[in-house]
Amino acid sequence: MRPSPRPSRGPAGLPPSLLSRRRGPGRGGGASVAMAASRGGLAAWLECACAVTFDLELGQALELVYPPDYPLTEKEKASVCFLAFPDSYSGGLGDTQFSFRFRRAGGQRAAAPQETWDRDAPPGLQVAGASPLLWLRVLPASEGPSHEEGLLPEVCSEIDQWPPPTPGRVLHLPVMGIVLQVRVPSRADKPGSSPDEPVRQESILPAPLLLDSIHELDLFRCFQPVLTHVQMLWELMLLAEPLVVVAPSPAVSSEMVLALTSCLAPLRYCCDYRPYFTIHDSEFREYTTRTQAPPNVVLGVTNPFFIKTLQHWPHLLRLGELKMAGDLPKQVKVKKLTKLKSLDAKPGLYSSYRPFLHKDKGVLKGLIKGIHKKRPSEIQSALLRRHLLELTQSFVLPLEQYLTSLMPMQRAIMPWKSPPPIRPFQQEEFLKTLEEAGPQLTSVIKGDWIGLYRRFFKSPNFDGWFRQRHREMMHKLEVLHLEAISEANIGAWMKHKSEVEVVDQVLKLHEKLAQVRNQYLPVKEETVQCVARDITTLIESLPEDLQSVLCPQ
Repeated sequence: MRPSPRPSRGPAGLPPSLLSRRRGPGRGGGASVAMAASRGGLAAWLECACAVTFDLELGQALELVYPPDYPLTEKEKASVCFLAFPDSYSGGLGDTQFSFRFRRAGGQRAAAPQETWDRDAPPGLQVAGASPLLWLRVLPASEGPSHEEGLLPEVCSEIDQWPPPTPGRVLHLPVMGIVLQVRVPSRADKPGSSPDEPVRQESILPAPLLLDSIHELDLFRCFQPVLTHVQMLWELMLLAEPLVVVAPSPAVSSEMVLALTSCLAPLRYCCDYRPYFTIHDSEFREYTTRTQAPPNVVLGVTNPFFIKTLQHWPHLLRLGELKMAGDLPKQVKVKKLTKLKSLDAKPGLYSSYRPFLHKDKGVLKGLIKGIHKKRPSEIQSALLRRHLLELTQSFVLPLEQYLTSLMPMQRAIMPWKSPPPIRPFQQEEFLKTLEEAGPQLTSVIKGDWIGLYRRFFKSPNFDGWFRQRHREMMHKLEVLHLEAISEANIGAWMKHKSEVEVVDQVLKLHEKLAQVRNQYLPVKEETVQCVARDITTLIESLPEDLQSVLCPQ
C-alpha cells in the first residue's frame, strides 16, 4: 500500500504498480488497479480501476475505467491492456494475480502534497516505494471483476468512504461484505519490534479480517529457490545492478521482483523496477539495445525470448515454479554468462559478479533446519527478513553516524543569523571512520565492506538515500532555527534597529512560517504561535503606513 510514486531517478513519469487478475483461459474478465496519492476517499487509495476483457481471437480491450473521467492516454490504455494479459510459458494459469508498472505518457498527475506521508512513512513505503499487497488481499474477496454487473463502481464507491492511509493508525476498511482491519506502518516503528498501536480484533460487525501486514511479501516463499544466494542478490540490489528475472508466470516474476526490491529495507530501492515486463512495453527497445549499458532496473519477464535478447545484461535469474513454503526446492546455481546460450537455459543465476561479503552460513542452516521441522512460513519469513534487516542496518548505520557529524552544532544556530551550512559528504573521510565505527561493530559477517561502500557510492541508491537524508537534515536545521527564534527576546533585538531592518525581519519570519506550511515541517504549534506574536510585535513598532502594507485589512 502506498501513494502514487514520483520517480526519484531514471525514467520520468512512472506510475504505481498495477495489479491484474484474470479469470480462466479464453474470454474472461480482468481488473487492474493503480494506487494513488494520499488525499482522502477514493483518491487516497487509487488512481483508477480498469476492467480488461480478453479474447483469444480479438485480443484484449479496455472496457471500463473508474472513475469514468480519469485521464488515461491512448498509450497508457494500450499498456494496461497488454500488461494485464498474463503471458506464461508454464500453461494452465487459471485464476491468477500479479502486479506491473509502466511509464506514464503524460508525466506525473496533479496530486495532493506527499510531504506529510513521506515524513511519517517508512522509506520503503514512501512515494516510489512499497509493493501493492493490500490489493492482492482485496481482489480475492470477489468472485471476479464482473463489471457488467456494476461490481467495479460499487467497490470503488466503498473505497471512496475509506479514511486516508495514515502511518501509525489502525484502519477499518469495509469492502465487498468484509472489513479489513489493518495498521499502516510508521517511520516511528522500531524495526523488529511490536508497534505502539497493534492490529487487534475489535468488537465490530461484521467481524474484521485482520491483516498483520499489508505491505510485506511471503519473503521466504519467494526466495526459496535462491536461498543460498540471498546475500549476493542483496548486494546486487544494494548496488542497483541491472537484473532480469525470467519466470514461468507473471505471478512468480512479480513476486520475485517485489521481494528483491524490498530486501533492502529500511533502505529504499531508488531505481526503476518492472514486476512484469513484455515485448509490447514502450521501453522494450530502450532496454534491449546493445548500443549503451543496461539501465539500473529489475525486469520480471516470462517470455524466454528475453534470455537471448538480454544476453548482454550482467545478471539474469532463471526461475522455475515456486514451491509451497514448506518445501525446499533445488537451489539454483550461479553460472557464468557464457553458458547462457539458448532459450532452454536451465534455472540458475547467470552472473560473473563476485560478492564483497561472505555468506552467513548460520542463518542459512537455521532456515533449512526450520524447513525440516515444518516451521510455519510466516516465522521463516520473519527470520529471513530480520537477517536482511540486520545486514542493511549494519551497512547503513556508519553512514548515518557520519551524516549526523556533518550537522552544525545546535549552539551554533543563532536566531537572527542564517543557520550554518551542513558540511559536505566526503567519501574518503567517511571510509576512514570505518576502522573504529564500521559494520564490524554490529555484524559478524566478514568481507570487503570498504569495497562494497565504494561501489555503493557510484549507485543511484546512494544518490537517492543521500538526497533524501540531506533534505531531512535541512528541514531539521530549519526547525532548530525557528525554535531558536521563538526563544529569543524580540524586544532586545528591535533596539536601535532601523525601519528597513525591522521590515526585512518581518518578511523573513513570514517566509519561515510559509515554509513550515508548504514543507510540512514538524514544528511545535507553540513555536509557530510564538513566532507569529513576534511578527505582530515587529509590525506594531512600525509607522501606520508600513503596518497597512505589511498587514493589509
